[in-house]
Amino acid sequence: MLTYLVRRALTLLPILLLMSMIVFALIRMVPGDTIDVMYGSEGMDEVRRAALASELGLDQPIVVQYVRWLWRAMRGDLGHSYRAGMPVLQLIGQRLPATLLLAFAALFLSLLIALPLGLIAAVKRNSGADIGAMIFAILGISMPNFWSGILLVLVFAIWLGWLPSIGYVSPFKDFFAALRHLILPAVTLGWSLAGTTTRLSRSSLLEELGKDYVRTARGKGLPERAVLLTHALRNALIPTVTMVGLQLGFLIGGAVVVETVFAWPGVGLLVVDSIFARDYPVVQGIVLVIAVLVVLINLLVDVIYTVLDPRIRLG
Repeated sequence: MLTYLVRRALTLLPILLLMSMIVFALIRMVPGDTIDVMYGSEGMDEVRRAALASELGLDQPIVVQYVRWLWRAMRGDLGHSYRAGMPVLQLIGQRLPATLLLAFAALFLSLLIALPLGLIAAVKRNSGADIGAMIFAILGISMPNFWSGILLVLVFAIWLGWLPSIGYVSPFKDFFAALRHLILPAVTLGWSLAGTTTRLSRSSLLEELGKDYVRTARGKGLPERAVLLTHALRNALIPTVTMVGLQLGFLIGGAVVVETVFAWPGVGLLVVDSIFARDYPVVQGIVLVIAVLVVLINLLVDVIYTVLDPRIRLG
């Protein structure tokens, strides 16, 4: 197991390196100048501009800038934020807990809804319950996050006044206030994920229910509950676990729209603000941290495979 994990980590290093190169180049292709965004272009002479460019390291060729940044990143130094005036790692550390809270809450909510719906839809195939579950799944998949988020705010925050529309409260300060602020963004993110997971779990379980080992278990007189939960569902969860791993990576790195709609102070909102401010070190640092998290999630998914199916061996 340990040998496999080390080998996988080593093979993923070139991917992280290539990703960092692409992001480093693309962020510098965005129109605009960092110094103009930070200090304004009016009333600044060329001497002052050159001094600021030298101080920020922007006067060096892009290859030199990248090598210097990569060398510092390998030592745990992701640079200094131009806009916030603090180390990038510290800034990400302040925002990442909010994003992780939102991501895991949305994932938990989606699984809480999708797995029972997928099970019911597969067991009661072509029934009213199956059709209702598929309608729910299609609506979740087809409706954009920003639109469903706006609708939820309109209904539950403005019309009914039950929940706050924006903001974030740490669960360590006030748990119930944090829960009230978390519900709308978590439902917005979790609904689309629940739709995808419902369809996948239904199709996977239907495939397993048609296999020989399920018919053999039924022929031996095992209770239908044991056949479903002990045998079929366990094998059907393997592709679902793969999808959940991909979804969690998407939630951590792709919740930009939802964080913007609900003014949720996570890394998604931070990266949007940093792009507009041309705060290169912050954007590069966030992308690198998210990429590492996604790699770790994929490794964890591989380990979970062996728990669900002992026949799978990591070699």
